[in-house]
Amino acid sequence: MIIINASLRGKQGLYSLECEQGQFTAITPQSGMISDARAEIDASGNLLCAPFVEPHIHLDAVLTAGQPNWNMSGTLFEGIERWAERKPMLSREDVQSRVLKTIELLLENGIQHIRTHVDVTDPDLVALKAINELRPQLAPFIDLQIVAFPQEGILSYPNGTELMEKALEHGADVIGGIPHFEFTREYGVQSVEWLMDLAQKHDKLVDVHCDEIDDEASRFLEVLATVALEKNMGERVTASHTTAMHSYNNAYCSKLFRLLKKSKINFISCPTESIHLQGRFDTYPKRRGITRVKEIRAAGMNICFGEDSIQDPWYPVGNGKLLRVLDSGLHSCHMMGYEDLATALDLITDNGAKALHISDRYGIEVGKPANFIVLQGSNDVEVIQKQGEVQYSVRYGEILIARQPALLTHRVALT
Repeated sequence: MIIINASLRGKQGLYSLECEQGQFTAITPQSGMISDARAEIDASGNLLCAPFVEPHIHLDAVLTAGQPNWNMSGTLFEGIERWAERKPMLSREDVQSRVLKTIELLLENGIQHIRTHVDVTDPDLVALKAINELRPQLAPFIDLQIVAFPQEGILSYPNGTELMEKALEHGADVIGGIPHFEFTREYGVQSVEWLMDLAQKHDKLVDVHCDEIDDEASRFLEVLATVALEKNMGERVTASHTTAMHSYNNAYCSKLFRLLKKSKINFISCPTESIHLQGRFDTYPKRRGITRVKEIRAAGMNICFGEDSIQDPWYPVGNGKLLRVLDSGLHSCHMMGYEDLATALDLITDNGAKALHISDRYGIEVGKPANFIVLQGSNDVEVIQKQGEVQYSVRYGEILIARQPALLTHRVALT
């Protein structure tokens, strides 16, 4: 495959790229726009970049909003209650049908790497088994990581520890947790220590729903970071949400950031979901309830964005478009300055790859897999301004999707 007239992130001018046997074999500067009859893709000056990474989504729950009841309060806690009502209705066919529809949607929007949290507070592990069974079918199109996620707690759910261990036998790649939802603070601390031991024992990555609450006294992030530091596991550990950080006082955060930087853990924020779920117990002023994305980034720590939910008990909308999530996050976190915008795609590309621990096989470099997308605009700023559709998504040198920009067929003349 030959691609011409491509803009690349962080580089001036246009480039031609060549791919053979699923890998990039050449990346060559051009002197200007060129024509080449051999080219399979003419990027026409648009941005060619690594595929989008969806680092945090709950595929087991997608497309279940209102089944059997709607989350009327909009809170995280009612969402968990509504999901507990839906879980007994799960079947292999139900889960797989919804997952395949959703992954088609994600593929259409340039996503090729997915980390999904799957609820394992289910004695039969229906969803986990169903999603793991789809791996061979999905492998040509996406990289999939499955998190053993204890939605109702590890120590607060009957046989929670046994179910987490059983989940590893049925394909889980990553160990999850939810310490702020455990019955007591002591249970929360113990659950973090237990899951980190489990991950170390089985050489697994860790991704914990951590402090997803507006309670400024919820401080399990410091526990997770400390254990990660002590075990030298930080780069393999991710703290998702950490929305309580929005409510921490600055003196405590100053102390906390010292620990977080030393630990080297990753962060994932889901801004569209957090702006919807958090602040529900406030009158006015209402909290945004999103973690300190700008400050984490400025401190040199790794943070990325995920969509979290698509039409489920926690979030009734969602369409698989990470550019929409990025746009919302940049607005909500006061990250609209030029320096923020100029590297904003990091939040849904490279930073996600680092959190998923796949950077060694991710990116636009000779010798790496020829996986890429083409976006409308020549750089990060223009892509965000245009909010256009993904024009191409290519995996191992094979085109997964191709679309032409919408054509304007009529316009009224104003002059």
